[in-house]
Amino acid sequence: MALLDRAIVRLLPAVPKPVVQRLSSRYIAGPTLDDATRVVRKLNAKGKLATIDVLGEDVTNPDEARAIAGQYHDVLARVDEQGLDANVSLKLTGLGLELDYDLCRENLEAVVGDAAARGNFVRIDMEDASTTDRTLQLYRQLHAAGHDNLGVVLQAYLRRTLTDLPGLDNVRLCKGIYIEPPEIAFREFDAVRANFVRCLEALVEQRAYVGIATHDEHLIGEGLRIVREAGIDRDRYEFQMLLGVRPDRADELVADGHRLRVYVPYGSHWYEYSVRRLQENPKMAGQVASDIVGRVLGR
Repeated sequence: MALLDRAIVRLLPAVPKPVVQRLSSRYIAGPTLDDATRVVRKLNAKGKLATIDVLGEDVTNPDEARAIAGQYHDVLARVDEQGLDANVSLKLTGLGLELDYDLCRENLEAVVGDAAARGNFVRIDMEDASTTDRTLQLYRQLHAAGHDNLGVVLQAYLRRTLTDLPGLDNVRLCKGIYIEPPEIAFREFDAVRANFVRCLEALVEQRAYVGIATHDEHLIGEGLRIVREAGIDRDRYEFQMLLGVRPDRADELVADGHRLRVYVPYGSHWYEYSVRRLQENPKMAGQVASDIVGRVLGR
């Protein structure tokens, strides 16, 4: 199967853009903020929360970084105006992390301040391992400065993650998608799962608010076990899933009284995002292809 997944990835650049758009439409709200808010309203109607992400990490100059930050201000204003149950999730490279640290901090502080004024929340996404130290540094600096409406993401497949947990009080924990060398990342499926469980147990023990971000049924079960055995209130954790992935399971979690948040990406950079994500994770490419074939055969 791994060989087939990699073969699919190699073919992606040759796939016509409209086909890629059709393949990715289930997982991306669309190119506009109107698309994102339409999806969020539907999710809210089903008792689900949302986090909105503006696509576009590959900025090349400060004006582009400020433009991405401006889109987040637009998102926060729209969420506020329409009374949506949604926060925002952002990538620091989109705010200029690779251009200038101070520029990135300036953009991030502006978005976080806007969110605080509206009673909303900002989640800093984690990217590849080259950004981990700077991401955690920015999070800790802003948190120390009094910005408590701010959380961060940690990836269980990184060997360092367990040691990064102390002092963090709001974390989305996921497996991780980027391809990293074995010296810094677990490669074996069971090893990643095991570290996810260890990290989740540590977060619960230190009384952090935790977003359990997984579609893995084993880890969903472990998450349910851990929060049940710890006896923590249901407003102290949530499950998180990607748009278009396992919506029926998400419905079940909501029906059982658990908070469930769906990651809703949108933006004009949908093509770059789709191809890059599939190239970063060949297994995901195979899963998407399998899903599409299944839907075609189902019809």
